[in-house]
Amino acid sequence: MQLIDGNKISKEIRDEIQVEVKKWTDKGERKPHLAAVLVGDNPASQSYVKNKIKDCKSVGFESSLHKLDENVTEEELLALVEKLNNQEGLDGYIVQLPLPKHLDEEKITLAINPEKDADGFHPTNIGKMVLDMPTFLPATPYGIMELLDRSNIPTEGKHCVVIGRSNIVGRPMSVLMSRKSNPGNATVTLCHSRTPNIEEFTRKADIVIVALGKPYYLKKDMIQEGTTVIDVGINRVRDSDTGKNKLVGDVDFDEVKDRADHITPVPGGVGPMTRAMLLKNTLLAYERNISSEKN
Repeated sequence: MQLIDGNKISKEIRDEIQVEVKKWTDKGERKPHLAAVLVGDNPASQSYVKNKIKDCKSVGFESSLHKLDENVTEEELLALVEKLNNQEGLDGYIVQLPLPKHLDEEKITLAINPEKDADGFHPTNIGKMVLDMPTFLPATPYGIMELLDRSNIPTEGKHCVVIGRSNIVGRPMSVLMSRKSNPGNATVTLCHSRTPNIEEFTRKADIVIVALGKPYYLKKDMIQEGTTVIDVGINRVRDSDTGKNKLVGDVDFDEVKDRADHITPVPGGVGPMTRAMLLKNTLLAYERNISSEKN
């Protein structure tokens, strides 16, 4: 079993981004600017945004945070989104999900300027991804593709099973794995909560990507020897020994690691890559903006 170290690979990517940023700033250009909108006090969201700000500093980005009360109205949030859409010198931003239930996430996502959509969630960017056009890719699937690429895991002609059909991970993941590229060119099966006997598919898979949101879902007897396992799950469960909450994935790591050829841990696997891809999307937007500012 070989561990796919997302912490290590994401640091490599941040180092590469830092070099590119320095090239621009040495020419007298401004720093890339990534902003985040955080609504409410969700601990997981707060932690994610805190790490994002730390990442920005490490690569030489400017970073800003817009923190709103949990009871903010939809009109107030949309007004902020519109302000960020028109803010000069702001290359990309995210509206941290999930939002409080009284806010329409789809409506907010649609309001984001696709050219500043660092998360890669806007339908315009999703559509371009499906058509294999240059665009911002959804950050988590983008990060998984980088993990596969930089770990030299072959995907062409392989059978990839994606478990979970969310618009954020599962569906875009199935598109990226099937497109004509490297990584890519895989035969993809997309399974979900209505798929009977999922293990019949996973036992024939070369690559299994699990994004179901159920702790310890994937067991050893559900995969064949030598499978590559990518665990997207981030679940908080109570540790029976300490009585404290701990982070675990959708994969029963201790079981599956003995049968898998490659496997991502939780934490330290896909999570750091998602943040790194936010930086890559922002750098892409920045380079486009600098070019247009010169013309």
